[in-house]
Amino acid sequence: MKALESSWDKKNYALFCEMGTGKSKILLDNIAMLYDKGAIDAALIVAPKGVYKNWVEQEIPKHVPDHINCRTFYWVAPSSRTKEDKQMLSQLYDKTRDPCLTFFVMNVESFSTAPGKEEATKFLWAYKTLMAVDESTSIKTPSAARTQNISSVGRHANYKRIMTGSPVTKSPLDLYSQCGFLDSELLGHDTFNSFRMRYANMTTIHVNGYRVEIVRPNDSYRNLDELSSVVSDFSYRILKEDCLDLPDKVYQKRVVQMTAEQKRLYNSMKSIALAELNKKVCSTMNVLTQMLRLHQITCGHFKADDGTITAVKNNRMSELLDVLEECEGKVIIWSNYVQDIENIAKEIGKRFGEGSFCTYYGGTKQKHRQTSIDNFQDPDSPVRFFIGNPQTGGYGITLTAAKTVVYYSNSYDLEKRLQSEDRAHRIGQTDKVNYVDIICEESVDEKIVAALRQKIDIANEILGEELKEWL
Repeated sequence: MKALESSWDKKNYALFCEMGTGKSKILLDNIAMLYDKGAIDAALIVAPKGVYKNWVEQEIPKHVPDHINCRTFYWVAPSSRTKEDKQMLSQLYDKTRDPCLTFFVMNVESFSTAPGKEEATKFLWAYKTLMAVDESTSIKTPSAARTQNISSVGRHANYKRIMTGSPVTKSPLDLYSQCGFLDSELLGHDTFNSFRMRYANMTTIHVNGYRVEIVRPNDSYRNLDELSSVVSDFSYRILKEDCLDLPDKVYQKRVVQMTAEQKRLYNSMKSIALAELNKKVCSTMNVLTQMLRLHQITCGHFKADDGTITAVKNNRMSELLDVLEECEGKVIIWSNYVQDIENIAKEIGKRFGEGSFCTYYGGTKQKHRQTSIDNFQDPDSPVRFFIGNPQTGGYGITLTAAKTVVYYSNSYDLEKRLQSEDRAHRIGQTDKVNYVDIICEESVDEKIVAALRQKIDIANEILGEELKEWL
């Protein structure tokens, strides 16, 4: 109520509400109020690919007041449209029926394409619209095409909103593009460089003969009290502890050792950036690729330069199965790589039965994803294990049937870690949630998990003085 009262009539506003605290309802109530006042007749909601269908199937039907007649459309890329999709979208601009509130939901990735940008622009010209970006950290990179296109298209909206639980996942500089979408003048800086110079301590490095300005690795930011004051003028913050009585999170590690084969490959990659397995050669051109390859080796597979993937004997899978044997109830398993997700599904099928698991990653067809969620949440369903990739399944879905969450592997992305943790830790959860990280001893695994746990800016560390320690 406080968030709604402070924001509903504002032209531009940010809802920085932690996951599970009701930001979707706040937004839809806001849209309903503006519609009732005659200020808008449509809403364009932009959300990550793994979330945007949830608005169509769950959030809008659940939260839009009953007295409002509304209709909902969603974006489908032209190359993927079925006959039904074409028929649905053909009615998007039909205003001959009784007055109603029109929702158009698009995935943020569509704004990287010309058709997506053009359709959104056309929609904003056709209606009096509130445009909202859900999980707005998806537009935190100023140079990204989708960020620039969303900001450009947004100029045609009557009202604008951004929504996220963690607006700053790497640094305070994450705020620039998100707030710039609302209004380029809100932060008082016309360019990202001037914003960065005000709030970050900079240093110069030399890369391939060029001088490059980067944020100084240590003691990186300044004037943060000033920035907080500026942002508070157009935002509302809600924390879980302010409105929810959720049980604790409990963390534990399960450490595994590398096999002899893993150690050979790992040490070779680490020292000379060259590894050989079954006459397949894998080389790296830079340290970021090298770290990715090191992580893949610890997870139990080897990707060669020709794209082929070879399994590496490892102890990680057996440790995962041991953890699952010890657990009671339903379990979420997150993994960073498709190869591992498919191997996990195969091994769980052997151990617990083919009907005991569901998957949720890029290879899971869109039409099957909601079924996976429903089966996992159903206490009477035999589906006990939810196997997914945080990039696909870590946003916008509810998996409170789980009391245990296992990270078979982690990525370097703190935001995805936080988001995926809170699929189970949200409204509806009544028990403590146990988070288990499987970590390969004396490897890059340890550095990744330590950095995530301490909420360190990993990207800056990779470019800074701690690079050698990581390797």
